Amino acid sequence: MRYVQEFRDPTTAKVLLAEIARVADQIGATPEKPVHIMEICGGHTHAIFRYGLDRLTHPGIEFIHGPGCPVCVLPMARVDECVELAQQPGVIFCTFGDAMRVPGTKKSLMQAKADGCDIRMVYSPLDALELARRNPNREVIFFGLGFETTTPSTALTIQQAAREGLTNFTVFCNHITVPPPIKALLDDPHMVLDGFVGPGHVSMVIGIHPYDFIARDYGKPIVVAGFEPLDLLQSVLMVLIQIRDGRAEVENQYSRIVPEHGNPVSIAAIEDVYEKRPSFAWRGLGEIDESGLQIQAKYAAFDAEAKFGIGYGAEVAREVEEPDGCACSQVMTGRIKPIACPQFGQCCTPEMPLGALMVSSEGACAAYYQYGGGRPLEAAE
Repeated sequence: MRYVQEFRDPTTAKVLLAEIARVADQIGATPEKPVHIMEICGGHTHAIFRYGLDRLTHPGIEFIHGPGCPVCVLPMARVDECVELAQQPGVIFCTFGDAMRVPGTKKSLMQAKADGCDIRMVYSPLDALELARRNPNREVIFFGLGFETTTPSTALTIQQAAREGLTNFTVFCNHITVPPPIKALLDDPHMVLDGFVGPGHVSMVIGIHPYDFIARDYGKPIVVAGFEPLDLLQSVLMVLIQIRDGRAEVENQYSRIVPEHGNPVSIAAIEDVYEKRPSFAWRGLGEIDESGLQIQAKYAAFDAEAKFGIGYGAEVAREVEEPDGCACSQVMTGRIKPIACPQFGQCCTPEMPLGALMVSSEGACAAYYQYGGGRPLEAAE
């Protein structure tokens, strides 16, 4: 922990906060005319509110919470399809814990488990692969979910299943990619964004150059950031300095973890196993071209959509409307804050969620609920 504490030092935080305030004043940021900085990753959202950074930073800086939580952006139709797969005879359905309580139109995976489906929480796709080895007479389906961060582990697991010739293991692939939804937000005429704090874990896999279009085509600065409070404060400062200097570049604050060109082993596994879908539905954003991944034909034996004729492998795609009163889509696109949703803390709580943003450990609504809209570090007040 002593190494982590270096990135939580209150004295250094005060220096960074003072410099942020100085640069914010230089560019004329005020509460009436704030600088809008979107943190793309849900992990950053939770860190901002856990450490009260929204309260500590200059009042002319407004954090916009982006669609950087893969559980949150999953449309309800895909949850319904998970439940449908889990209800198949002889199936063991495996999922990460975050997805267990995401509501579908009728029930969540947790409720389906309570109704008798064999649904198991795992910590890795390799756990699901081991279940397939131990249960040769059962169909084991892994719920492949996440951005580029978790995509390589699923790809490597599929490669291992192919090497072993396992015929009872498949993946329900819902892996998605970060750059396309950022472009969709930048193309939205209603969005006002001045800069970005880029996702650290995703960038650890893909590097920093997939974000070049943000600076090159849209003239917006982006700084790939770590997850500790000093990481985020430094990244905000770097964004502000770019704005002050009239620059738009991709910078890497998280260089201790993120290599410029990403992880070549992970990238190779992704390219071998997956290909881009023509389009993929995002909760709150709709269909976005080439934003999702599907399993290539050479690994079709491990594709649950193809094997069970469900999802994008079905003859007719399923469309599901969001529940009445749910404002997840507006929160995810930065149009409103979670507390502006009339259901927040009333009909929608972590115990009884109406939408995915209240469920996920990276959801903006869960962050607001857990941390009360942010509470500053005592030592930094």
